[in-house]
Amino acid sequence: MEFVEFDIEERIAFITLDRPGKRNALNDQMVSELKQAFTRAAQSHEAKVVVLRANGEVFCAGADLAYLQQLQQNTYEENLQDSQHLKELFYQIYTLEKVVIAQVNGHAIAGGCGLATVCDFAYASPAAKFGYTEVRIGFIPAIVKVFLLRKLGEARAKELLLTGELVTALEAKEYGLINRVVETDLAGYTRDFAKLLIEKNSGQSMGFTKKMIAEVQSKTLEEGLNYAAEMNAQARASEDCKKGIAAFLDKEKIVW
Repeated sequence: MEFVEFDIEERIAFITLDRPGKRNALNDQMVSELKQAFTRAAQSHEAKVVVLRANGEVFCAGADLAYLQQLQQNTYEENLQDSQHLKELFYQIYTLEKVVIAQVNGHAIAGGCGLATVCDFAYASPAAKFGYTEVRIGFIPAIVKVFLLRKLGEARAKELLLTGELVTALEAKEYGLINRVVETDLAGYTRDFAKLLIEKNSGQSMGFTKKMIAEVQSKTLEEGLNYAAEMNAQARASEDCKKGIAAFLDKEKIVW
């Protein structure tokens, strides 16, 4: 791949944006390569957790504006197809049956902030800024809005999406947009957290839990409880559950 690097180390799949000369801006090729990388991570038996990171000083500046300008010559159907392309990437990350951690080393703007939003955890350097600036160039934060409303609620989502203001990493933490601001050694902190999940938790259980969080929010209370009961019953019969309970009762260390 030209714009995305893929590596597996210590059971962590590292997906790295590698277009630093363009501030890791998203175009059709980069979105395609990201989808390929996340598919590889999902299918890998070696990788248990995924870390999304970037080369250069900026995590991701959002859509490549030169690319967007080219798309203005497209038909509605062609633009819809391109929009579906990005939607599929965000949905893929959000529903991936492995935990995805964003390691945000620099600014995450517009679609780049969207990438961090759809990850399960996000850790950032103090200098990073976050924001959805689409309204300032006559565009709209259409796709990310669906995920941001789930994550932050309407009031915070409106504040970010309608003003187009950038917020600091500390403000993003206060909003609930990211999990932590890491003062030193962001890469080391992210790796250690990923290794903690790998060593302490069942990958199958994390996958089931993530899937349920994504699906239960669109159900009524009764539908959600019925779904939860079905998943509960399904989990009891899983190999990981049998292994974990047996090890606990036998006072043995569980090796995941």
